[in-house]
Amino acid sequence: MEFVENIEKNKYEKFVENHKTKSHFLQSYDWGTFSKENKNVTPYYVGLVDDKNKLVATALLLQRKLYLGYSYYYSPRGFVCDYDNKDVIKELTNGIKEFAKKKKALFLKIDPDIKLQNLDIDGNKIEENNNYELVNYLKSLGYKHLGYNKAFEHNQPRYTFRLDLTQGLESIKNNFHSTTKKVINKGNPYELEVFKNDEKYIDDFYKTMEDTANRENISIYSKEYYLNFYKDLHKNNHSDIYIVYLNKKKTLNILNKNLKDMKTNQENLTSENKKKELQNQIDKLEKLINEIKEVKEDKIPLSSIITAKYGDKVWTIHGGNHSMLRSMNSNYLIYYEIIKDAVEEGYKTIDFFGTSYNPTKDDPEYGIWLFKKRLGGEYTEFIGEFDYIFKGFTYKLFNMLVPIHRKISKIKSKKKNKQN
Repeated sequence: MEFVENIEKNKYEKFVENHKTKSHFLQSYDWGTFSKENKNVTPYYVGLVDDKNKLVATALLLQRKLYLGYSYYYSPRGFVCDYDNKDVIKELTNGIKEFAKKKKALFLKIDPDIKLQNLDIDGNKIEENNNYELVNYLKSLGYKHLGYNKAFEHNQPRYTFRLDLTQGLESIKNNFHSTTKKVINKGNPYELEVFKNDEKYIDDFYKTMEDTANRENISIYSKEYYLNFYKDLHKNNHSDIYIVYLNKKKTLNILNKNLKDMKTNQENLTSENKKKELQNQIDKLEKLINEIKEVKEDKIPLSSIITAKYGDKVWTIHGGNHSMLRSMNSNYLIYYEIIKDAVEEGYKTIDFFGTSYNPTKDDPEYGIWLFKKRLGGEYTEFIGEFDYIFKGFTYKLFNMLVPIHRKISKIKSKKKNKQN
């Protein structure tokens, strides 16, 4: 086998997008191009060929330049290869090592799209089959395993929920949690409107992102970043944007009619307990009506998502929700729309792109974890993040400075969100 650099785009894409097990949008040629323009990194497309000059492995390497001519390389969710073939992993590692060292690299970082072990929906191990042997093999090659983190400490989430689409839409619906099934079966009682794939939605998309960032105390990218993400990937059918709107006039008419009917029903009740129960529903409905009236826009963006699509998978990457009107269940509507589209377009899997491990109810991540869990997918745990270190002392110094840099960047991002 021979290590090769600068793989031609069509050859690279044909191998990566059609790989049976390890195709991933974060290893695509488009992701390298996007990252160059929006993440201040330099992409390299490398791999291994056999004696017939046929690709057997690839890796998108994103070079991040540091001070004094140093840099490091990151292969997100890489490599793309058969991980059962240890010779391939070894030869690719050796090739990248020589390639990177010539460019004063401190280390190489990888976080392969490899499941560690099978879990049930509650995170319990359900059988002995696992990939601890692969973890140990990577360590034997010189990789440093950064541990089995349970939250979002590293570049990519170590846990996610993945939904099998090959079972068909009816089976998917039947496997939803009862809460999700109940909401979906109600249909669209508020006549919310779902729109898709137009750049004009990016302003309202960003409003929901800002709402979510301020509510959850998290940092987000710039509006330009999300627009470029969608545009750059969508041109090759690798991304979609979805947004759910509430038509203020139409929805208020529906809710006021419901309120009138509920009050009429209440007058006809003889049971005081039933009157009290209905009054609680009336109070909630009146609160919702007042919340909608407080919003100035005639068309209110409630939920939005930008997806990535590649190979046989769809990922729900970026998304936000209106802070006031979350009770209208627009997030269920938008996810169900994405699932339906993915089934219709012939994709095999949806990755809901990240969750933490069984958070407690007081954890900020609990709500999104519970929502994704109730969509009925497989609770998936990856093997984690690995560094191959070339310069030990400088690597240690780098890792001491990174948390400080991230903290400063997070503070700046939050200040920017509040100013906007």
